[in-house]
Amino acid sequence: MSALSVGFRTLVRREILRFVRRPKNTFVPPLITNVLYFSVFGVILGTRISDINGVPYILFILPGLVVLGAISNAFENASFSIFHGRWNEYIHETLTSPLSYAQMVWAYTLSSAVRGLVVGALVAVVGAVFTTVGVEKPFYLLAFALVITLLFASLGVLGGLWAEDFDDLTMMNQFILRPLVFFGGVFYSLDDLTPLLRDVSLLNPMIYMVNGVRYGFLGTAEVDPNVSLAVLTVMTAAIVALNVALFERGYGLTD
Repeated sequence: MSALSVGFRTLVRREILRFVRRPKNTFVPPLITNVLYFSVFGVILGTRISDINGVPYILFILPGLVVLGAISNAFENASFSIFHGRWNEYIHETLTSPLSYAQMVWAYTLSSAVRGLVVGALVAVVGAVFTTVGVEKPFYLLAFALVITLLFASLGVLGGLWAEDFDDLTMMNQFILRPLVFFGGVFYSLDDLTPLLRDVSLLNPMIYMVNGVRYGFLGTAEVDPNVSLAVLTVMTAAIVALNVALFERGYGLTD
């Protein structure tokens, strides 16, 4: 086994252990939040909302909440890890290691995607307590879960490089990420929108993510899942390539 592969695995393992060892900060909050989401939107309001495309409302919103939990945690983990490493200057140890810049970027991205996948799975388990959850298209569900967590983990790396302070991290999550999610078809159907709003909504990448995961769970989607998967895969590859280029330039990593 080469020194590079050992170094890559070590960095991935370190980043995974960083959040695994702090479950009260990483896993408990999304569990509590989603119990509230399912209780309020699914049980209380859901009984007053008619089925959407023949699907009970609580089951309709489940895929979107899985997406929200997965991408939020993938993004937060990567952005905090990169920024905290910069802030405390221990990221220099990684930069002076024999790892290539691509391996560094992928290590941070993969470890953050793991956190996103775990939280997404936990949200699905919470949903199963409130309603019957099935998986109609397991291949698509797995493919979309991998792509969206990798995409937002890579966006988190980008955000961690760009942020100047902790307020920037909060701003990105609260004022960019969450609004995109809530206008991404989590709580409503695209069919409920006017033609103009529907066309504008298609500019939001969250639409493709939510519909893709919904297709995996329910077997129905308002956007072609193959198109969605292709668009998201291209976006992920582009952001990862950008992050590698920024690491090579030392953007945000060196004074």
